[in-house]
Amino acid sequence: MKRILVTGGAGFIGSHLCEKLLDGGNDVICVDNYFTGSKDNIRHLLGNHNFELVRHDITAPYYAEVDEIYNLACPASPPYYQYNPIKTMKTSIYGAMNTLGLAKRVKAKILQASTSEVYGDPAVHPQVESYWGNVNPIGIRSCYDEGKRAAETLFMDYYRQNDVRIKIIRIFNTYGPRMNPNDGRVVSNFIVQALKGEDITIYGTGMQTRSFQYIDDLIEGMLRMMATGDDFIGPVNIGNPGEFTMLELAQKIIELTHSRSKIVFLPLPGDDPKQRQPNITLATERLGGWQPIVNLEEGLNRTIEYFKML
Repeated sequence: MKRILVTGGAGFIGSHLCEKLLDGGNDVICVDNYFTGSKDNIRHLLGNHNFELVRHDITAPYYAEVDEIYNLACPASPPYYQYNPIKTMKTSIYGAMNTLGLAKRVKAKILQASTSEVYGDPAVHPQVESYWGNVNPIGIRSCYDEGKRAAETLFMDYYRQNDVRIKIIRIFNTYGPRMNPNDGRVVSNFIVQALKGEDITIYGTGMQTRSFQYIDDLIEGMLRMMATGDDFIGPVNIGNPGEFTMLELAQKIIELTHSRSKIVFLPLPGDDPKQRQPNITLATERLGGWQPIVNLEEGLNRTIEYFKML
């Protein structure tokens, strides 16, 4: 049994991770301030005597004796991280410093949940880990993009200077049950609008592309990354290389929900990337042959069933 700290553990991704870690027989401490996370996501875990829930903001230090740390704490959808951009930046930077400081003190292995947004609006396609990105440092998305980039810098410097055992993953668009229906992400937006029979809103022409990864595939990749030896620290892309336009996604969701929704087009927000697709060669090579196994239609059907129950 390992004692494992998950920051942002009551969020969409964090709750699935906590559940999987408990299934593996581990002792899990879930830390969250509930800005975007919810107790509803982890309520079914509260009766597990190996699960501990702590309300805490990771911009302040947290102390515990742990073997591993997964640092997931940060709002990840534009409406939430743009609501308070300074707080978003603090969460990325102070959160990284506080969790890295804890890892240093207790000699824990620590994984940073970074993001494909570190690539910005990429000039290289698909995105490989060696690409440095094309990020606007003063745009409306910069609080998230640059905050995550700075967190990666801190992880690398704690590794070089203090020999902290680190892991860095870059998460590409992920969807599945427990997504917040109001979080402003494209999959949840389209599903909610389709189920309500409302117009499906596409920003721009709908020709911009994204790659969508089902939550189970991400969690498997995270666990495999944490289990790698100290000689592999990343960063490594964790995503599904299947690439779809926003228009294709909207049409697929209308088809699967049997909705009568119409598609309408709105102006594109600032700094919205035109394309996003991970190169997962490194992940497949170094994570025991890991690759996503849930295709888009199967994953969307599971997610639609979840939203129907809400």
